[in-house]
Amino acid sequence: MPSASIFAISIAKIRKSREKQKEKVENLCLCEEEYIPLRQIQLYLFMKIFSILTRKYPYPQNRLWLRDSAVYCTIVFLILYLLQPFGFSMYHGNKLLVSLLFGIVTFACCYIFGLVFVPLQKRISPWRIWHEVCSTLVMILCIYLCNLLVFFFVFHYPINLEFCLLSFYWTLIVGLVITVISVSVSYSRHLRNELASMLNKNTEEQADIQVTIHDTAVRGKDLTIGINDFLYAEAQKNNVVIYYLSEGQVMSTELRCTLGSILEDLSYGNIFQCHRSFIVNMNNISSAKGNSNGYQLMLGNCRNQVPVSRTYVPKLKSFIA
Repeated sequence: MPSASIFAISIAKIRKSREKQKEKVENLCLCEEEYIPLRQIQLYLFMKIFSILTRKYPYPQNRLWLRDSAVYCTIVFLILYLLQPFGFSMYHGNKLLVSLLFGIVTFACCYIFGLVFVPLQKRISPWRIWHEVCSTLVMILCIYLCNLLVFFFVFHYPINLEFCLLSFYWTLIVGLVITVISVSVSYSRHLRNELASMLNKNTEEQADIQVTIHDTAVRGKDLTIGINDFLYAEAQKNNVVIYYLSEGQVMSTELRCTLGSILEDLSYGNIFQCHRSFIVNMNNISSAKGNSNGYQLMLGNCRNQVPVSRTYVPKLKSFIA
């Protein structure tokens, strides 16, 4: 009996140890399952950032460095004189002249940087977003180094490595924020204006043209409108919704047809498929807004926005050209 009880106890201990090992394995698997989506998100974000940075940047051929230098000079002057950061409020000298001195140094740095930078930029084609980001950061760091030397000279502050590293850190952080905002605004403005500048409307030539969009349903009724009244068409499952103008009001009609048949019915140069689900009348575009995914078009008095997917943007440019 004692030997049997000892055997039973040993068996129970073995089972408990196996159950603990099984729980550890299950917990490890659960942890791995939790980390898999995180890795996928990280990979997606990395690819998204890489895609944005490698896009072509609309660098202006005749960039006004004198104007840009004056803007940067004014910003530095106003920040120092009005906000008085970095302990500048404790300075008992002429703050106006000192602030103006830092502004002049900033102006000189920006202008000299522009003179050196333009020949380098012309050698790089195509100019991409990451080129613009790096060049802007380099310019900000040059401004920082020159103003730091002026700071040591004006305030007779002893050169301190810790102070230099700390000021460099904050300059890099602020400069990165300014760079992202500046590049994003310029790129968005370019996308917004690029399409509008390429449009060549021929509304007057098509004033008297009537078109008929055929409904393939058994009891369907064809839609006959002026080509200039047609705004856009949107595919919805097996039907297509036609948006058009009638006595100045935006109307919509749902027909049993396809986008391909509409393109055949409206075989004119200003009718373009800008999305797999949209066909648009280029003559009725009132504004075009750009974002990272392409364009958003506004047509006449219609409140709806028509998307131009990124895959159709090159086709749209070649179509217009």
